[in-house]
Amino acid sequence: MTEQTMSIDRMEHVINVFGSFDENLRIIENEMGVRVTDRDSELKISGEPENVMQAQRAIEGLVALAAKGESIDAQNVRYIISLVRSGQDGKIGELARDVICVTAKGKPIKAKTLGQKKYVDAIMHNTITLGIGPAGTGKTYLAVAAAVAAFRSKSVNRIILTRPAVEAGERLGFLPGDLQSKVDPYLRPLYDALFDMLGAETYNKYLERGDIEVAPLAYMRGRTLDDSFIILDEAQNTSREQMKMFLTRLGFGSKIVITGDTTQIDLPADKVSGLKEAMRVLQGVEDIAICKLTGADVVRHVLVQRIVEAYDKYEAQREKSRGQQKRK
Repeated sequence: MTEQTMSIDRMEHVINVFGSFDENLRIIENEMGVRVTDRDSELKISGEPENVMQAQRAIEGLVALAAKGESIDAQNVRYIISLVRSGQDGKIGELARDVICVTAKGKPIKAKTLGQKKYVDAIMHNTITLGIGPAGTGKTYLAVAAAVAAFRSKSVNRIILTRPAVEAGERLGFLPGDLQSKVDPYLRPLYDALFDMLGAETYNKYLERGDIEVAPLAYMRGRTLDDSFIILDEAQNTSREQMKMFLTRLGFGSKIVITGDTTQIDLPADKVSGLKEAMRVLQGVEDIAICKLTGADVVRHVLVQRIVEAYDKYEAQREKSRGQQKRK
């Protein structure tokens, strides 16, 4: 056992880091196997030497973020701990980042992980960006935030959001209503993100004026989209023909973001995912970025991250078993 003392310049930053009722402090202690106590303007960290050193680096990183005005929650704490453990604590300062967009309620939208920061930077600096990753990594939400920011700054004249209407175990024909009401459930995540950014009233105003369009992918055929920010969501469910059709809609002054999760393909087994093929075909093409987000970039409930990791582990074991069976 060892004990390390940390001097604190401003205790209010430590209070922000520890959270209400010290809930964040409990996470640090439990995750890192240490005991942290505060006395006057000092923190004392006790535990095994390696754990104490890592806990100190994690707390220093969190205090630095708090000093820059960043709010600290349980997800931030767990992510900083993972960076320290992987030897990437030198990059913690990069997480005090610029605001992408402000929601209708005044909430600033920022990248919360290094993976998300890389993704947002790619969107800003490339004409076409592919964002691939598991559920909860902010692929769609951050893309919509970037689209709203570009629209507000008049970099583009329109926002176009689309996704393939592929059934995940259900049939469109059995749903009530006309075609639009049948496909609306597939577009709901895009509506939700836009409502959050703009507010329902502003969203409806832009929709009526044609400044915002939310439509199934099939509606894109035969069009050339100039001065637009175009987002294709759930792209893993496009066919290779649909993906090529969509990519060739690109017009002058436009930007495209394609998002998807290659582990959640709902296409028939004999159909190739357009997203998976595009990742191979477009690799290395100038002005096209391919960003791969991971379970470490999940910003939903901590259990979502654990679920993603469990499925990744399960799939890896299945692939290993298949390889062993083929060799036999």
